[in-house]
Amino acid sequence: MKNIAVIGSGTMGNGICHVFAQKGYNVAMIDISQDALDRALKTIGKNLDRMVKKEKITEEDKIATLGNITQYTKLEDGIKGADLVIEAATENADIKLQIFRDLDALCDEKTILATNTSSISITKIAAVTKRPEKVIGMHFMNPVPVMRLIEIISGYKTSKDVLNAIMETSKAIGKTPVPVNDYAGFVANRILMPMINEAIISLHEGVAGVEEIDTVMKLGMAHPMGPLQLADFIGLDVCLFIMDVLYKDLGKDKYAPDPLLVNMVNAGNLGVKSGEGFYSWTHGTKELIVSDSFK
Repeated sequence: MKNIAVIGSGTMGNGICHVFAQKGYNVAMIDISQDALDRALKTIGKNLDRMVKKEKITEEDKIATLGNITQYTKLEDGIKGADLVIEAATENADIKLQIFRDLDALCDEKTILATNTSSISITKIAAVTKRPEKVIGMHFMNPVPVMRLIEIISGYKTSKDVLNAIMETSKAIGKTPVPVNDYAGFVANRILMPMINEAIISLHEGVAGVEEIDTVMKLGMAHPMGPLQLADFIGLDVCLFIMDVLYKDLGKDKYAPDPLLVNMVNAGNLGVKSGEGFYSWTHGTKELIVSDSFK
């Protein structure tokens, strides 16, 4: 498996391209926007520069890595000859399902189709294709070049051969793959998102403030960042989407998203991506931002 196509050049997509290209794979980076592709390549270059500065790689390694990435704005061109296609589009079920319909029609029969979804059923995605045995989940963690874990999720019809191939490929790029079953939120988000939601509930009910909640979890539980700051990094819209999936699929009140989260998303306060969430990120520094009107 040497030819990898990645659909989507956002935070997750460019990170996935980075790790495969750094390990010598031929990577097709696909996005409908050339500007997005150019920004993604610039981001990868900056991340590689940091690695050069820390003497983790050489300047020659950086040049070789960038040389392994080719940009495409047309799906049919980017996926030609791909052994593995990884979809890393926005976390929206309708968008992902349509991408997989298109991939199934355009890709070679041998091509394995993977999704980086963080919560949507792999079985549901596979069902829109004629190759459900070749569809699998590869849930990378953010930031992809740094985080070692990949959740590997088999759908109901994913073959053992495909699972084994993806496990080995994940190891080949220096990651630790962990196989999990196809249930809402898998393992990572089934545990993480209710914790984040409970932190939001605690804020909403006045148990403590933003900084206090995050400090308790950092110093008391040895988390590298607090749950509210992490929510800002993930994107509050993404958090809400995942909570909605958990609530709908598992049907338990404990998965119901807190009204404060809903209100903030409706107000456009999505975290880092919008400049404001539980903190302000507009000036490159973290400042408290939640106003009384959202509580």
